[in-house]
Amino acid sequence: MKNVPAVIPSSLGLSLRRWRVLNRIKQDVLAHELGVSQSRISRWESGKSHPNHKDCLRITTLLRARADSAADNALLHLVSRSSDPVHLVCDLTHRLLAMSPAREREWRAPVSEFLHRPLWRFATDEIRDVEHQLADLGWFEPRNDDIIYWTEAAVFPEMSIPESQIRISRLQLSDGSFARLVREETARAA
Repeated sequence: MKNVPAVIPSSLGLSLRRWRVLNRIKQDVLAHELGVSQSRISRWESGKSHPNHKDCLRITTLLRARADSAADNALLHLVSRSSDPVHLVCDLTHRLLAMSPAREREWRAPVSEFLHRPLWRFATDEIRDVEHQLADLGWFEPRNDDIIYWTEAAVFPEMSIPESQIRISRLQLSDGSFARLVREETARAA
């Protein structure tokens, strides 16, 4: 698997704004740190423009989820010990941060093949559709609700995704970045 972040441009500006507001960082201060103008930060956050490749990499490095604190590591521990099929990914880059043994059994490669790598290439059409609707669904709002959706089954050499109802929850880590807890709800009635 390639170790390349899968960042959707429309999510990047909204994620940057939410990170900046939660961390009480003004646009001009962030602009100075990134070596761009304040108006460019404003255009990115509003979706009027998207960062170039170099700026996208710098923003992604800034916003990607890292488990830096004891509380973050406790979350990773809980996910990796859960009896339910769950996994935790960076909300922005879709890099795997942790997975439960039940999830690992669904996937045919060892956890080391997935850890810290983006899972975006395994996304079904339904997962991709929801990802592009996150802003409209309130995902980037300060008090967002879980999002629940159906996905069709998909089989890859490394993993299988069963037809299932998926629930995603957005969790803030100690450094201000966000992780996404992914779990299955109930099986679809036949």
